[in-house]
Amino acid sequence: MSLEYIRKAYNVPAKRGGRVEYTGDGSPKLGTISGARGAHVRIRLDGEKRLGLYHPTWGLRYLDSADLGVGG
Repeated sequence: MSLEYIRKAYNVPAKRGGRVEYTGDGSPKLGTISGARGAHVRIRLDGEKRLGLYHPTWGLRYLDSADLGVGG
C-alpha cells in the first residue's frame, strides 16, 4: 500500500516529508513521514535513528505550515 492509499482510506494528509506530532505514548513527539508500509505510516521521530510504523489515525496529528510557525 502507499501514502496515496492511506490518504484516501483514512482521509488524512499523509505525505512524504510531512511533519506530525505523535501523542500515543503520553508525551508529544515530533517526527517526519518517510513513507508507508502496508496500511501504516513510516515515521522517524526527531532524535531517533530508526523508523517506526504508526497507524494513520491513532495518536497522530498532521502538522501544516501554520502549526510549524512557517509562512505568512
